[in-house]
Amino acid sequence: MPELRLHCEDKAQASGVTVNDDVIKVFNDMKVRKSSTSDEVKKRKKAVLFRLSDDKKKIIVEEDKQILVGDIGETVEDPYACFVKLLPLNDCRYGLYDATYETKESKKEDLVFIFWAPEGAPLKSKMIYASSKDAIKKKFTGKFLSIYLNNICITDD
Repeated sequence: MPELRLHCEDKAQASGVTVNDDVIKVFNDMKVRKSSTSDEVKKRKKAVLFRLSDDKKKIIVEEDKQILVGDIGETVEDPYACFVKLLPLNDCRYGLYDATYETKESKKEDLVFIFWAPEGAPLKSKMIYASSKDAIKKKFTGKFLSIYLNNICITDD
């Protein structure tokens, strides 16, 4: 009887996209909440966006698309609303958001990995970002939440 062999190709390898070391460093810095001086805490990232490089071969940190903890209360009143405004309307992105919320028991913090693929993004962009998503997620070790967004509505209510 012939032997049946299944070959499962890694989606990250399928797209050929790699993850820049700066992206991994940002993730590791955000996930470690160690005691720090107040100046170090202010420089800590609350949110950051990642994008594909111009040649579509690497996932990189998007320059000037971040919110620092020190910005909150100074230049940023609502960090989530500010983060949403960083997202492009017509292209995909990956993001990390350090979410703070309260349960009945306690205050919690979790890192949230966001795959942003708005309806207006080009199909080719959606395809390469979707096929490269596992490459970045595999580099992020430890516990984090993961969500897919294609539309966001912020209300004042």
